[in-house]
Amino acid sequence: MSKRTLYLSLLVVFMYSVIGCAPQAAPASTPTTTGEKPAAIEASTSPTKAPEMAADTPEASDEPILIGFAYVGPVSDGGWTMTHDDARKALEEAFPGKVRTSYIENMPYSEEASRTLEQFIADGAKMIFINSEYADFVTKVAEKHPDVIFLECNGHVSSNNRIWYYVNHWDPTYLIGMAAGLMTKTNKLGYIGSFPVSSVYASANAFQMGAQSVNPDVTTSVVLIDSWFDPAAANQAANALIDDGADFVMDIMDETAALQVEEKRGVWAATWNTDQRKAAPTKYVSSVSLDWKEFYKTEVEAFLDGTWKGNRFALLPIGQGVDRDAWGPNVPADVQEKVDAVREKMINDGFNPFVGPIKDTKGKVRIEDGVMMTPEELFRWDWAVEGVSGLPEN
Repeated sequence: MSKRTLYLSLLVVFMYSVIGCAPQAAPASTPTTTGEKPAAIEASTSPTKAPEMAADTPEASDEPILIGFAYVGPVSDGGWTMTHDDARKALEEAFPGKVRTSYIENMPYSEEASRTLEQFIADGAKMIFINSEYADFVTKVAEKHPDVIFLECNGHVSSNNRIWYYVNHWDPTYLIGMAAGLMTKTNKLGYIGSFPVSSVYASANAFQMGAQSVNPDVTTSVVLIDSWFDPAAANQAANALIDDGADFVMDIMDETAALQVEEKRGVWAATWNTDQRKAAPTKYVSSVSLDWKEFYKTEVEAFLDGTWKGNRFALLPIGQGVDRDAWGPNVPADVQEKVDAVREKMINDGFNPFVGPIKDTKGKVRIEDGVMMTPEELFRWDWAVEGVSGLPEN
């Protein structure tokens, strides 16, 4: 996304301060304080180092604290950003009279992101949730405002007033891969990704490994479209993969264009974020489904009672923030049974299928025999496994 001219940047900041407008003309939400507070659950966390101190306890006040939400996409995307906005709404219901929220859609990856975060703080925000990694644009603001808490989804940096969080998406993706390996007739699978980033490597790798666990002859071709939300490019990618013989295609997109192609052309379809079966009513298999509500509630409650800690990261496990969506209507019963048995092992026994030997696309052993990949290694995965094509080699 290109940078704005100085004039436009100043104009956007002025408009946002006057009417609460997002950088790309998406209006900020009107704060609400309704609903009852549910019981909180303990978040799944793994500290990068021992927490140094708790965030300051909010001063007693009749005024609710302001929590800002900076979104990479529109809340109407039906996918990634919508799941985070659902959690924002849940906070307003969970903490009536204590919390109000504001959000920005389509925050660009530029200095405008830092200015947007600064505007949240100028408006009085005490916590800011950022639903994608903005790296240095967050760092410069977080360092300048040590009294404000920053929570960055899919980030890589933590500090006294900053954490990052994500989901163990590789587990449900492995399960969907198992279904693909059992259901394919051509042994050619397709995967539509955005950029060559860790989340795409881990997802495509898990998909292939799940499929290969039940079908050693299967391969996965990846097409990257350089976007999280580009229906035209996703449409082209799906058609190209199907033309090449793929009869099961998974994507990590924030829209349903690929699913619609797969339904029309009669190949099995899987996706990310939410239940999208309406887009492929007969060919839908499942999705990697996200739910941030309980994690967000836990973090806000900790801030409100003065126990919030920085210097950590949280990876939400399967069954607690991420899971496989309910099966599509035409997934064979025997496939469901085999895959669900592994899911139960993951949830109840901590089963980790990512154990060596694991080779890369050149046949080099990257994970030695018997060695289990850790959640952080899976999160930072940046090389493709044997059987995957289309991702850059690292």
